[in-house]
Amino acid sequence: MATVELRFSALPEHVRTARLVAAAVARRAGVDEAVLDEVRLAVGEACTRAVGLHQSGGISAPVHVSLIEEEKQFSIEVGDEAPRTAPGDKVPGARGASDEPDAETEEDEMGLAVISGLVDDVEVTAGEHGGLIRMSWPTTPPGPPLP
Repeated sequence: MATVELRFSALPEHVRTARLVAAAVARRAGVDEAVLDEVRLAVGEACTRAVGLHQSGGISAPVHVSLIEEEKQFSIEVGDEAPRTAPGDKVPGARGASDEPDAETEEDEMGLAVISGLVDDVEVTAGEHGGLIRMSWPTTPPGPPLP
């Protein structure tokens, strides 16, 4: 099992770099070419979500991304350090922590819906130490080298 790890400051301009690296590693791992756009989009949504959670919660820790090559699958884990009890919950002390849904919560839920629509195998976990989105795609073994 090979793993590539990225850590970046919670700034929107770093999301593009994470998308490009994820697509390159996915290609090398054997993810079908037709699926690479979905990989890029899903990683972009997950990283944008993590950046937003860090920024709205005033968290200075980096966003972390793990790109994991396994025998028959390629997985990407995007983690944040925004404390909450369930996906979509408010970060303690964040602006607008009322019971009414706000634009930030709706945007978070929309991002998760987009990811779920792009990735068949997705798992979202969240807790007091942050959240993790794990996405997986099947891989095909590399064929013989071209002449």
